[in-house]
Amino acid sequence: MFPDDSLTLHTDLYQINMMQVYFNQNIHNKRAVFEVFFRKNPFNNGYAVFAGLERIISYLNNLTFSQSDLDYLESLGYHGDFLDYLRNLKMSLSVRSAQEGDLVFANEPIVQVEGPLAQCQLVETALLNIVNFQTLIATKAARIRSVIEDEPLMEFGTRRAQEMDAAIWGTRAAVIGGANGTSNVRAGKLFDIPVLGTHAHALVQVYGNDYDAFKAYAETHHDCVFLVDTYDTLRLGVPAAIRVARELGDKIKFLGVRIDSGDLAYISKKVRQQLDEAGFPDAKIYASNDLDENTILNLKMQKAKIDVWGVGTKLITAYDQPALGAVYKIVAIEDENGELRNTIKLSNNAEKVSTPGKKQVWRITSREKGKSEGDYITYEGIDVNGLEELEMFHPTYTYINKTVKDFDAVPLLVDIFQEGNLVYKKRSLTEIQAYARKEFDKLWDEYKRVLNPQDYPVDLARDIWQDKMDLIDQMRKKAYKTGAEK
Repeated sequence: MFPDDSLTLHTDLYQINMMQVYFNQNIHNKRAVFEVFFRKNPFNNGYAVFAGLERIISYLNNLTFSQSDLDYLESLGYHGDFLDYLRNLKMSLSVRSAQEGDLVFANEPIVQVEGPLAQCQLVETALLNIVNFQTLIATKAARIRSVIEDEPLMEFGTRRAQEMDAAIWGTRAAVIGGANGTSNVRAGKLFDIPVLGTHAHALVQVYGNDYDAFKAYAETHHDCVFLVDTYDTLRLGVPAAIRVARELGDKIKFLGVRIDSGDLAYISKKVRQQLDEAGFPDAKIYASNDLDENTILNLKMQKAKIDVWGVGTKLITAYDQPALGAVYKIVAIEDENGELRNTIKLSNNAEKVSTPGKKQVWRITSREKGKSEGDYITYEGIDVNGLEELEMFHPTYTYINKTVKDFDAVPLLVDIFQEGNLVYKKRSLTEIQAYARKEFDKLWDEYKRVLNPQDYPVDLARDIWQDKMDLIDQMRKKAYKTGAEK
């Protein structure tokens, strides 16, 4: 129907409708500030791992309406000067964001967008789409990584991912969260991720027995991991793998065997015994089969002899939580004097009340302990490092408080775009993963627990907290007054 496709229309129709309202009312170029945040940590976890910045940059760098985009919008009833405005639209947003690999927490801004109101509105859907998915997958991978510690973790989920883009970008996010490699060849090519693959059950079924299949594979490939559970793991599969390894000797590198079914704890112990007795103590046992952090934790409790973990469905789909739930809210708008005015969204649900104002998030780290004391949210332009002590208190339960001294404060939100120009120097995926691991190590163990972690402090500076309370009071009084007048 239309000759091309652009991500610019990767948005909800109401965003275009709102842009048209702003344009017709001549407020489309008013300066506005929007912030992305989520209200609850995913998986009942103590933290989340931010991912998606790479794709956000790519999306914003190509934010223009193609002729076919405009033709389609015209077919929907948009016309005249508004279409001309879209035709000439040049992305001029300033964007600040957490860096990929950063630990992020509920109720703090993780992406901040500032610029012309209509442009801010246009990008909402795509930004949320990217951040919601990739942060979810990176966090799931980090949970699995925390359980297996330094053992290899392979991402095997492509065939179960929610379509092709999800597989590719989900794989990248999984690496940020701690995966060492992937089975997806395209992801390996695009992002320079180590790829790993052996063979499937079909190879053994084609030959009708394990020995002939393994021998054929070994005559073709130097590095060999044999899948041993097609027929009978302990009586047929492992003995065949050992026989082939002995017969070919130094002609191949016998890396180990993979098990994909049955009682992995029991079977892995028996396989380990067989390999050791045959003289292959260095051969690794690779395991897959609907693994996640909970299953792996239990396998470790049972002393399973597994060296490499292949995790598929439950990682790439974030199996136990389908969505992060991040939102995009306006926090400030230009007033008639050209100054930014704080704005707030109220709700009957206390957790849905937004925090007004253009903000910065500071990661507060104790110099003595080298561990994070919490996150401290201030208005933009405040340098927390200039303060000798911080008064940190829970924004809801204010009696929960502490005074922090001798600290380092690092801003979470860094410049990505300035008035449409990319100013951020992108990192390699290897650098991002190392950075994520370093940041994770700064977290107290109480926040890292897979089960029932302690709540990480995310506190408001007193002036932000007071302004929020005052604005809530003002808006309620205004609403009541308006209601009374009716």
